[in-house]
Amino acid sequence: MTDTTSPKAATRPSLLYRIWDHELCYSFRKSHLTVGAAVVTLILILAAVFANIIAPHNPFDTASIDLMDSELPPAWVEDGDPRFLLGTDNLGRDIYSTILYGMRISLLVGFASVILSAVIGIAAGLIAGYVGGKVDAVIMRIADIQLSFPTILIALLIDGISRGILDRELHEAMIIPVLVLSIGISNWVQYARTVRGSTLVERNKEYVQAARVIGLHPILIMIRHVLPNVMGPVLVIATLGLAFAILTEATLSFLGVGMPPTQPSLGTLIRIGNDYLFSGLWWISIFPGATLAILVLAVNLLGDWLRDALNPKLR
Repeated sequence: MTDTTSPKAATRPSLLYRIWDHELCYSFRKSHLTVGAAVVTLILILAAVFANIIAPHNPFDTASIDLMDSELPPAWVEDGDPRFLLGTDNLGRDIYSTILYGMRISLLVGFASVILSAVIGIAAGLIAGYVGGKVDAVIMRIADIQLSFPTILIALLIDGISRGILDRELHEAMIIPVLVLSIGISNWVQYARTVRGSTLVERNKEYVQAARVIGLHPILIMIRHVLPNVMGPVLVIATLGLAFAILTEATLSFLGVGMPPTQPSLGTLIRIGNDYLFSGLWWISIFPGATLAILVLAVNLLGDWLRDALNPKLR
């Protein structure tokens, strides 16, 4: 048993102190812009997670929506209603509450699609880089073919296939998994190419050769030894990819192939508001659009900082 009262144990820095004093944490603390971006991102994520507590209305509860409250301006504008801080949409839903619930959907699709892209891309990159040869050539040619098509086009293609296979009601019920699959499959190439390049370097190092000598299975070597040493660039891509995935979901919803109006995301709200923008109902699209822009900007700033902080040439 370790004697925690010994002088050596007493002078040993705590885990929190080591984290606080780490160079990555120091780089984060000295960048006020990054701290601000992190605070904004955390506030928006918490607001989305606890939307059912924070939001004064439930936009998904049709029984609580009154069409007589439709198209009301923000509370501080003439004819505004204090019950609806940011006004209401064409169906009488509170814009503020709808933004919170819509942001939850956008973040859910964004995080899930990033995880799916990372899993596919990391697995493909590890196999291509470690095995090499024909396996590497096949995987990289598939990646090159996919890079020749725009991301939105691939997502639209997958969504179109799902609409052809599933009936309308089932497709609407499965719309979130379909969006995650569409965005996730269209974005795995960046992970694969980055991990493959790092794996080509790592596989020839002494610790990998030692693992081969003692007879470890190649899959175990890739997961236990190679993967931890290639995760730095992956974290950067995932952070930047989250913002891109949220934008992609918003674009698909704006085009009418994403979330339905009954379950609005930020992109759906912008599309609905766009139909009424020239009628003077500016608040229906302006507030969701501003929320989307702030969220994407904050996540991008975090990704830029992480990229610079993990780059040894910039330390």
